[in-house]
Amino acid sequence: MSYRITGLNAAPFVHLYGLTDAALRELGVQRIVADARPGYPDRIEMRDAEVGEIPEAMRGRLLSLRAYDDKGQMLDADVVEGCDCGALIHRLFENPDAAYIHAHNAKRGCYSGRIDRA
Repeated sequence: MSYRITGLNAAPFVHLYGLTDAALRELGVQRIVADARPGYPDRIEMRDAEVGEIPEAMRGRLLSLRAYDDKGQMLDADVVEGCDCGALIHRLFENPDAAYIHAHNAKRGCYSGRIDRA
């Protein structure tokens, strides 16, 4: 089974590009600078992704994968190490009602990406 992983759409964030830390704070946004590897994943560009593989930003993290139907209702969910998530993606998509999967970083709970059937 093939699938595609995409990051967030950049359009809602374009107005933030280039703003100073002070200007971001006024909008309730905090700039974070990674100081270790793995650091903080870029959820728009899904950096360092290789063809046919799970993006590096997801591989090294504990993930919560959540399958949803086409009405946005959660059907199933499980937690898996990112490097092992391929099998869980396949299992969740075995449900014919699963329209897409959201991946979240399990420890901090942040959105990591969306997985769709290809």
